[in-house]
Amino acid sequence: MASFARVEAQGRAVFVEVIDGRLFELSGAPWDPGTVRGAALSTEPSWLPVSPASKVVAIGQNYRKHAEEMGKSVPVEPLLFTKPSTALNGHGGNIVLPPASNEVHYEAELALVIGKKLKGATVDEARSAIFALTCFNDVTARDIQKREVQHTRGKGYDTFACCGPVMVTGLSPDDLRVQCRVNGVTKQDGRTSDMVHKSAELVSFISHVMTLLPGDLVSTGTPSGVGPLQAGDVVEVELEGVGVLRNHVVRG
Repeated sequence: MASFARVEAQGRAVFVEVIDGRLFELSGAPWDPGTVRGAALSTEPSWLPVSPASKVVAIGQNYRKHAEEMGKSVPVEPLLFTKPSTALNGHGGNIVLPPASNEVHYEAELALVIGKKLKGATVDEARSAIFALTCFNDVTARDIQKREVQHTRGKGYDTFACCGPVMVTGLSPDDLRVQCRVNGVTKQDGRTSDMVHKSAELVSFISHVMTLLPGDLVSTGTPSGVGPLQAGDVVEVELEGVGVLRNHVVRG
């Protein structure tokens, strides 16, 4: 396994490899074959989203208990929606509550980082295109989502696609613990083995709809236990084998 991140150091956005807590600058994206590792960073960086993804493709109602708590049935096929790249938010960044919403929720998820261009892929091809795994918080303006039925506005606000702090390679996505804590109190605690549609199946399905590009993120759905966030909260998403994504909540 290897651990990578994307950080801002001395005004530059760079990819790094994380080794024993030290950050070594990379010459390019970690999924690019020609990328080489350079020297360790000498200054303390700020964390950026793990990828400058062209898009985030997310999955709705992919855990049966979450579908139940939302009063919905489990879709026969994966339910897709997208978050714009402008919603991306890194570890330590602020989640900004929009004035238009009075009910913003956390959703702890496993996200897949795509490592190669993919179109019309088989499940096996999709599995080989998953470069790494990362923590994801699919922040949602729930009142807007319920009112509008579709997901675009309620899911697409700036700062509503939190990911990081690192992405880890060589880790199976099939049975990992996913947790969410708000102010230190556990709110969600599930396992990816409970997903209705598994990770490689999701990537294959998506690739028959739209071309996935290197660096794109696929967020795979949330376990039950979603709930509200308030200004001043600290929300954490922990993914087994990856780490803890932490964000503060502020009022817009």
